[in-house]
Amino acid sequence: MEIQELLALNLRRIRVSKGISQDELALRAGVERAYVGHIERGVKNPTVQTLSKLSAALECDIRDFFETNVDVEGSKATLSPGRRSG
Repeated sequence: MEIQELLALNLRRIRVSKGISQDELALRAGVERAYVGHIERGVKNPTVQTLSKLSAALECDIRDFFETNVDVEGSKATLSPGRRSG
């Protein structure tokens, strides 16, 4: 798995596990919501500074974004959409 894909999967996994929408994460981290979506889809490469903001907003360690002991296929199948409806 490429590092960008790993980051995308873990960012989304952590965000969803905490029940935080992309909008809320973006607001907490001080970044654009669309940018969070781009990172979660593996379209954009965030800077270390942005990763630091995201980890602070999610109250996790920046290393968690690069966790390799993740069931990739299982995680992809069970993650809910990026935005909350309603």
